Amino acid sequence: MSTNSFRRVLLGITGGIAAYKAAELCRLLVKDGTDVRVVMTEAACGFITPASLQALSGKPVATDLWDDGAENGMGHIELSRDRDVIVIAPASADFMAKLAAGLADDLLSTLCLARECPLLVAPAMNRQMWENAATQRNVKQLIADGVQMVGPTSGDQACGEVGQGRMLEAEEIFQAVLAALQPAVLSGLRVLVTAGPTFEAIDAVRGITNRSSGRMGYAVAQAALEAGARVTLVSGPTALSAPARAHLVPVVSAQDMLEAVNAHSPECDIFISVAAVADYRAAHPSAQKMKKADQALTLELVPTVDILASVAGRPNPPFCVGFAAESHDLEKFAEDKRRRKKLPLLAANIAQDTIGAEESELVLLDEQGRHALPKAPKLTQARLLIQHIARLYKASTPLKLKAVRP
Repeated sequence: MSTNSFRRVLLGITGGIAAYKAAELCRLLVKDGTDVRVVMTEAACGFITPASLQALSGKPVATDLWDDGAENGMGHIELSRDRDVIVIAPASADFMAKLAAGLADDLLSTLCLARECPLLVAPAMNRQMWENAATQRNVKQLIADGVQMVGPTSGDQACGEVGQGRMLEAEEIFQAVLAALQPAVLSGLRVLVTAGPTFEAIDAVRGITNRSSGRMGYAVAQAALEAGARVTLVSGPTALSAPARAHLVPVVSAQDMLEAVNAHSPECDIFISVAAVADYRAAHPSAQKMKKADQALTLELVPTVDILASVAGRPNPPFCVGFAAESHDLEKFAEDKRRRKKLPLLAANIAQDTIGAEESELVLLDEQGRHALPKAPKLTQARLLIQHIARLYKASTPLKLKAVRP
């Protein structure tokens, strides 16, 4: 399912061996339904042909400032006028220096200077060039000018060396472009997200947990960030890296998560409870490892506190969104849960189909009824969910959306 329909991207390619990755980036964007125009520098044409990019984009590739094809001779401006974003991949050290200095001596640099849309830059160069003081000054200047840096990363380089300066893979840049294209529907708002499983100790080494990977919760946090929110992510134990710019609060047990949510929820506008919190914990966990014996072991389990219900039940709660993973009778159990906890919105899925999976199907349940989201990657689902949350939040609290927080 595409999240990028009717979006328009200008893909700029400069000289560098990483130009071959631009072909894959173009393919990914076109496959996602994006209208792509490609502009190449003279140096870029020495690494990959315009014919290749024309075949992938389905449109003529522009390379010359003086042969833009526009009747009024102003194609160097018009090429960028209808674009939603410009992404330069790869961006050489030389081209980044041009951008930082405001130079415009070829078609691509002129388009960047005359643009009215966001600019993303994916650097690619030798590690010494990246580490050079001049390059680092240029990077700082570009960031100060509002240019978004996508990478670089560390790894093997074409020169045979290893270090910082390697361009990100096409899929990573593609995701950064999609993120830049998301509408800022939660701008100025504070969002609290819980994610992952909890671990309830039985003894010093054993515990009660579940198979939640945390992917959905982390995707929701990422989507909220893309929508302009300030995000606090309270996460149980996972193998995931927190989204950049999210404030991560790591926890282990349900009690830890409850305390973290209680500490941060009074400041939030929206609370999205994605975590798979254990329903029970051991009544008397052992501080030492219990030794195995031949006879049966009986554990006394007691319920954990329902974190979402406790927040939603406050006199002046934030806008609360819940998740329900059921093994059967999905919508019946999920709607019962939504009404019981008095939630304006609940996202439901089949547990065995989504836990640990890269993709999922979601059914959104609110006062207006059901809204089915077809199977798609979890980040795609999270972006659609955030858009739905924003619409409901705006309808329920119109004045809060207008407030810009410090």
